[in-house]
Amino acid sequence: MKIVEVEAIWLRVPKFDQACEWGEDALIVRIHTDTGIVGVGETDSSPAVVKALIETPASHETCQGLRDVLLGENPLEIDRLWKKMYRHSEYVGRRGAGVHAISALDIALWDIAGQHYGVPVHTLLGGKYRDRIPAYGTFIPKATDAGNRDVIRNLLGQGLRSIKLGGAGFGENPARDKQLLKLVREEIGDDVQLQIDLVGRWRNAAHALAQCEALRELNLNWVEEPLPSDDERGLAYLASLCRVKVSGGEGLATRHEFRNFLENTRPAIVQPDITRCGGISEMRHIYELAIHYGAQLVPHGFSTGILLAATTHFLAACEFGELIEYSQSDSPLFRKLVKNLIPLEAGQVAVPDSPGLGVVLDEEVIAQYRVNA
Repeated sequence: MKIVEVEAIWLRVPKFDQACEWGEDALIVRIHTDTGIVGVGETDSSPAVVKALIETPASHETCQGLRDVLLGENPLEIDRLWKKMYRHSEYVGRRGAGVHAISALDIALWDIAGQHYGVPVHTLLGGKYRDRIPAYGTFIPKATDAGNRDVIRNLLGQGLRSIKLGGAGFGENPARDKQLLKLVREEIGDDVQLQIDLVGRWRNAAHALAQCEALRELNLNWVEEPLPSDDERGLAYLASLCRVKVSGGEGLATRHEFRNFLENTRPAIVQPDITRCGGISEMRHIYELAIHYGAQLVPHGFSTGILLAATTHFLAACEFGELIEYSQSDSPLFRKLVKNLIPLEAGQVAVPDSPGLGVVLDEEVIAQYRVNA
């Protein structure tokens, strides 16, 4: 079997002159083989940048477009192809967007392998530990109390017992943030887990520690990315003194960054995104590192149903893969791009058993939101 084509497809819901929120754009890939099998993947990154990294003509040995690196290769040789892509794109990024592009293609290769062998990806990863995975729902706060109450009641109506909020300026105004969290806690009661995502917005470690103390009465389960991931001293200080679990890592790529992050910041929870960290292949190494350093791995995942499927298969095959993020985005790229989107049922996702990722894309959605640039 050989790879005969690699598609990098940029999808965007708003027009270029309109604001774009999380979940409203995406870069998906399709890898075509000479046997007719097509694998799909995605990255939650800058679509234009990743598309360029895949399609760019070769400059020299270590500065090549990933499409050209893969053409003519056997897609079943996943480990070798991962290393080949990593080697031949060295000049344009061994971290960041360069690895984000590799992530999308790696996921598609695993999808091809599962279809070829007639088994789900979780079987290729060693077999599933569970048939269902508890989920937590992530939402972006609304502008009004009434709007937030509606969102929260919808989350509880889906059977979720764990929720997270972040974005829309959360973290910039302590008084407003506390008021919002009080409203949320009143709505969900004491028995539902509550997490917050700061996207690195708190000013420094001392400020972050003060905020954690000010919010103690709200019984937060974890505080996500209170500081930027490269503020290692600040995060280590916070982890040593904060009485709330500190988490982070969604923007990191490869086992090398995660090893450094785990060693130097000691997070209670590490949150790689399977579409950014290096794909399914690299996620396996990061999971083992998390276990070694005593951290829980709870993947980040707020994009399309391709990401959701890849994360579900991965966590099913992890002994301690016990919590998955479930986007509450209303974007058609989450709700409609994947025809057979894994549903949220009684606060859990069922692990699919169809070959590969089991993803069926809606060609009309692709045609409607495809960016031809």
